[in-house]
Amino acid sequence: MAKLYFYFSTMNAGKSTILLQSSYNYQERGMNTLLFTAALDDRYGVGQITSRIGLEAEALIFTDGDDLLEQVREQHAKTELSCVLVDESQFLTRDQVFQLSDVADRLGIPVICYGLRTDFQGNLFPGSNALLAIADEMKEVKTICHCGRKATMVVRMDEEGNPVKDGDQVAIGGNDRYVSMCRIHWKDTLGL
Repeated sequence: MAKLYFYFSTMNAGKSTILLQSSYNYQERGMNTLLFTAALDDRYGVGQITSRIGLEAEALIFTDGDDLLEQVREQHAKTELSCVLVDESQFLTRDQVFQLSDVADRLGIPVICYGLRTDFQGNLFPGSNALLAIADEMKEVKTICHCGRKATMVVRMDEEGNPVKDGDQVAIGGNDRYVSMCRIHWKDTLGL
């Protein structure tokens, strides 16, 4: 029975690397995968999943209005799919998470989503919220704070390196903009 999986973490934990390795493992065994990534994150090019260690692969992009079940169904009719992998899954809508659950439940194709759990203010992203609610299995991908504790939060920094407390939930960036921290240092940094 196919399942909907959610692998979550803070920034810089290696989610994209794990996704690309998983896809490679399927392909190495002669199986086909379908990769999705958010149109919002085009730091490395549109429709490109890139890890910090240099691995990369092309992917279909998704935006808020896309029907992912229909896209998977169309691709599956052309080439039998063994797994669907979604990068930046925090940017999925609730409806898209339910569509991906139908990919697992109705089409019998496992779906593995990788994304952030919370934003820089400690709030759930819509896609993460829905995945935490209905995913069959969840796994935290761990990374560490500068103190050595497990990092569970992320701090957004401005251009001068100062922590940002307010603003839009989404501001695309990487190491130049975000720092993963343990909850203690996140609260201390933001003065909470």
